[in-house]
Amino acid sequence: MPFIKVYIHFVWSTKNRISFLDSKELRHKFFVHIRDNAKGKGIYIDHINGFVDHVHCLISLGTDQTIQKIMQLIKGESSFWINHQQVLIDKFEWQEEYFAVSVSESQLNKVRNYILNQETHHQKKTFQDEYDELIVRHGFQRYEDK
Repeated sequence: MPFIKVYIHFVWSTKNRISFLDSKELRHKFFVHIRDNAKGKGIYIDHINGFVDHVHCLISLGTDQTIQKIMQLIKGESSFWINHQQVLIDKFEWQEEYFAVSVSESQLNKVRNYILNQETHHQKKTFQDEYDELIVRHGFQRYEDK
């Protein structure tokens, strides 16, 4: 049996960065659902949290999992679920793009703390500012910038 230990920090946002997840209770319920559903699909979520318009998720990849497939499963099912809960006035959608970067074992606790403290973090910085910093820090270019 293979032994794989690859952690990926995922970040994705709501469509047009609409603040759908504007209550702590809704975010908590939503993140618990995402974690439970992922577990049922064999996706190990180490940490999940976010703010009103985005989600951070630290995931340990399994032997046959790809970044694209994980995002497809989590985003697709979670938007279906929240729309069927009828807790929002408008139709909930995720933005198509997402951010995914590997995390070394030495940085796991730092990333975990960062994910756990999203609410405090976003009192000082918008998601757009954060996203732009992640892109620059990791040397990525947005597709439209190429």
